[in-house]
Amino acid sequence: MAAPPRISVIGLGYVGLPLVLALARHFDVVGYDIDGGRVAELVTGMDRTAETDPTVLSSTTARLTAVADDLAGSDIFIITVPTPVDDDKRPDLRALESAARTIGGYLGAGSGAIVTLESTVYPGATEDVLGPAVEAASGLRAGKDFFLGYSPERVNPGDAEHTHDRLTKVVAGQTPTTTETLAAVYGATTSGGIYVARDIKTAEAAKVIENAQRDINIAFINEVARIFHRLDISTHDVLDAAATKWNFLDFRPGLVGGHCIGVDPYYLAHRARQVGHEPEVILAGRRINDDMGAFVASEIAGQVGTGRVLMLGLTFKENVPDLRNSRVADLVGGLRAAGLQVDVHDPLADKAEATAVYGIDLLDALADAADYDAVVGAVAHDLYKGFDGARLARLVKPGGLIADVKGMWRNLVLADGLRRWQL
Repeated sequence: MAAPPRISVIGLGYVGLPLVLALARHFDVVGYDIDGGRVAELVTGMDRTAETDPTVLSSTTARLTAVADDLAGSDIFIITVPTPVDDDKRPDLRALESAARTIGGYLGAGSGAIVTLESTVYPGATEDVLGPAVEAASGLRAGKDFFLGYSPERVNPGDAEHTHDRLTKVVAGQTPTTTETLAAVYGATTSGGIYVARDIKTAEAAKVIENAQRDINIAFINEVARIFHRLDISTHDVLDAAATKWNFLDFRPGLVGGHCIGVDPYYLAHRARQVGHEPEVILAGRRINDDMGAFVASEIAGQVGTGRVLMLGLTFKENVPDLRNSRVADLVGGLRAAGLQVDVHDPLADKAEATAVYGIDLLDALADAADYDAVVGAVAHDLYKGFDGARLARLVKPGGLIADVKGMWRNLVLADGLRRWQL
């Protein structure tokens, strides 16, 4: 392998693009994506994910391309493609397998290239799925002609503190030399240090339980929130009191979406069933969290009855444009199924994507929004958190409902006659 190595990153989304920019400060890097439109935008300095600094993007030395032939001559291939679940909540590895086929065409015999995966998968997938797929495409042998590695991504969309250059990177390779190489490459890009896992399966398992653990903790809070509703107790008041204990885990109720927490537990559950174990706690948490949209919709519909509802926010998380696996869409669907007319506003979401993925036509602005029977605060964007009682009152009819899914308005004084509901 050349020193320093030439590195190709396959997939230029939320994970791949920040990685490309970090690696390009130290190495010869090619960033590849099959979406030519995405690449064309990036070349002009526009990142629709808003995860990168436009100045850094415009000045990077990395070559961004949609031409697969540009991958030729690479020493390390890093795969950062999506790993979602299908309609039956089973792992969908088609993008991973496609990336493997692409890479297989550019592995030189005897090059000793490394093929590394960053996408979240179940334990064993790198060696049992990725390796054979690359072998089939290249005619070469994993562990002999090329070598596998795994280094799970830890990107947190919208998080300016826990960026790639500050995170601890977990690495594992098929051989000690592979591990050493990956540790050196990733170590050059972060001040957070390197943790060498015992093997690839251990690294895969560590990643998948990080998000499954968080999912289960949120599911517990979502369940107690439903209990406290019946007891007429504020969940947020309870959590504020409980959080004064030094070891209390301060999770908050809400809609659990996104590409990680709402997806990764199904990967672990899938693998558990393959080895004969029924994952009761993991799937119980998923059922609770997946049902929260329907629960909130039922609660709000029961308060409103008929009329018009304004939904504020559609992205899966505050202050990001990411619409992947948004559970707000479940809430919108539930309210519409109850016979309510629902308008949706989100200043960060892409209008075309919202229409294409969820069939939701976003409002252009709130300037003329008024006379709604209910306003639902679904996503705690800074814009919405800044609303005061008077601003909310202008959106609803006298006696209307302010439904606060995120608890962002719970301390506001509302105009006389307005009703309040919060999760």
